[in-house]
Amino acid sequence: MNLARIAGKHHDVVAFAAGSSSTVATSSDEFGRETAALHDAIRRCRAEGRMFVYFSTASAAMYGSPDSPGTEDGPVFPGNAYGRHKLAMEALIRASGVAHLVLRLGHLVGPDQRPHQMMPTLVAQVRSGEIEVWRGAHRDLIDVLDVVRLLDALLTIKVSDEVVNVASGVPVPVEDVVAHLEKRLHVPLRKTYRDAYARHDISLTKLSRLAPVVRELGFGPDYYRRVVDRYLSATTGVPLEDLPSAG
Repeated sequence: MNLARIAGKHHDVVAFAAGSSSTVATSSDEFGRETAALHDAIRRCRAEGRMFVYFSTASAAMYGSPDSPGTEDGPVFPGNAYGRHKLAMEALIRASGVAHLVLRLGHLVGPDQRPHQMMPTLVAQVRSGEIEVWRGAHRDLIDVLDVVRLLDALLTIKVSDEVVNVASGVPVPVEDVVAHLEKRLHVPLRKTYRDAYARHDISLTKLSRLAPVVRELGFGPDYYRRVVDRYLSATTGVPLEDLPSAG
């Protein structure tokens, strides 16, 4: 749905959005279905001479190892089945010879997400009045509309056969995200805590070089608050200016 905004500008591009959207997925059947669908899509793209866009991950599943620099060309040591699957799909795409662009994405935030994804899950838990917070866990949040804008910029200049991180570049403590939701939703919240330190950095060096528009998106320490606010406004129908103050 979000990609429909730019579809009319890039008729020679196929964006592959099938597959699991959970970074803790482990189902070999689910991964197998994605692999089969990927093969079919690549064959069609090669036959029609079209560009293939694949959405991979820049989450801890890919970059969570302390030995990973968080760069597209650096070593990666995926820490779970999802990360290993995504890395294998990237290798399959490269080996196929199809013209391609692989985006390694941070944690997307936007309307119409599945209930198990991060922001819908957190909002539902905050609304319930009770949440277990993973103290020390960090997530790099990025608004799906900013992802679309960056993809548009990369396709416009015909970036091809590259892997590019698309994220905000700022790992945010999940505790801070929960605190912001609590203030915005004005819900009495009972919190319990589990220590689960997890932080990884995602390099935006390549993205900044290829798509200078990234500098206009306001990435920085407070960016996540705007992402959360836009999500709440989009999912509740309340204009941003009418949301309860987070101050």
